[in-house]
Amino acid sequence: MDKIAYVMNGFPRLSETFIVHEIHQIERLGLALRLYSVKREGEPQVHPVVAAIRAPLAYLPKASSLSGSTLAGWLAANLPAYGRDHAFVAARHPLRWSATLGSALALAWRHRGRDERGRVRLRKVFVKEFLQAGAVAADVIRHGDVGHLHGHFCHGVATITVWAARLSGRSYSFTAHAKDIYQAELNPGDLLERKMHGARFVATCTCANAAVLRARHPRPDEVHTIYHGLDTDWFSPATPRPGQVPRTRPLILAVGRLVEKKGFDQLIEACARLRGDGVDFECRIVGEAGSASAAIAALIEARGLGACVSLHGPLTQAALREVYREAHVFALPCQVMEDGDRDGFPNVLAEAMAMGVPVVSTAISGIPEMIDDGVHGLLVEPRDPDGLAQALRRVLTDAALHRALALGGRQRICERFDSRRTTVALRDLFIAQLQRAQARSGLRSEEALS
Repeated sequence: MDKIAYVMNGFPRLSETFIVHEIHQIERLGLALRLYSVKREGEPQVHPVVAAIRAPLAYLPKASSLSGSTLAGWLAANLPAYGRDHAFVAARHPLRWSATLGSALALAWRHRGRDERGRVRLRKVFVKEFLQAGAVAADVIRHGDVGHLHGHFCHGVATITVWAARLSGRSYSFTAHAKDIYQAELNPGDLLERKMHGARFVATCTCANAAVLRARHPRPDEVHTIYHGLDTDWFSPATPRPGQVPRTRPLILAVGRLVEKKGFDQLIEACARLRGDGVDFECRIVGEAGSASAAIAALIEARGLGACVSLHGPLTQAALREVYREAHVFALPCQVMEDGDRDGFPNVLAEAMAMGVPVVSTAISGIPEMIDDGVHGLLVEPRDPDGLAQALRRVLTDAALHRALALGGRQRICERFDSRRTTVALRDLFIAQLQRAQARSGLRSEEALS
């Protein structure tokens, strides 16, 4: 049992580069992995580092949406794809299988709701996640080389990981990130506490998250802050090329999915103020479409900013690195939403800092762990377009400040967020679990021989 199984909702994803790089670094540090993805993404572009990953990748059978279907109808449509795996697990470990099914049904009943006619409706997602866990567990049992399972995000994927570990007789852990911690609907009742109680350890990407999780964990010392690291050699300041012509207009760059928590509406309002003050600039927002896409496009038009603010689709990290090299300042005015949704550790912010691009952001979640205001970047209050405009103006017009923030930001990332250092702690936690698994396996072998 020398492998770690990674369970993810989708792989590879352009928006989750931190997971791809973590896997790559774990392999570079000598651990063998198996990868399980709930969904097949089919994205037209992938990051180059994906090609360097050696671990075998298995996609779970496609499951149809639960919306608009009865549980019986959904099972009739999806059970055939999962039946063989569950029959295999149930035959090998009938008590484990029955107990885990009982847990899934109990959760579905405990968190039941009612339809528009007042009829009781089980929370079907737990049944779906039980089926998906069976597919992971069956593959783990068949190969026999996985000693520990690790899920990324602490809501649905963690539930699948917990049940797959129970079905296969392995230990588990998970990494909690941002909204999966703070949105109660994603872990109703005491579900998150119960997942943490059974986990060997819980990782999270910021000290702010860790404080929240430790307050809810029966064994707080088992919560570990492990920052998302990055390759600081690859993300490094650009060297001016001979004959290179500097940009005539400084570029304000923002990167992220077009969703409300990124605060891009505040950036557009700040750009309107800059233009009103006669500041010359170009602003480019790079990222995949999301729930705020239409509103952001409409706001650009309403403020008459079409000539200086543009939207661009997602880019691979190789292409994005070239855009960082053009940027004069990077802006990411993140904000906490009413339902608790937020960014935990914006990797694009760290990438910009590593590239020597001064950053302007907000003091929420793990961002203050990355940036001391005025030293490694500038921090403003969320939802304050006036303050954001003032900070951007300072970086655009003050050459000395620009130079100091560029150097300070790069130094902070190299010292605290280099993946060659951050991933070592996670590697050591995994090794400890594999040693425990091997010890248990050896003990069972001795008992069988005695």
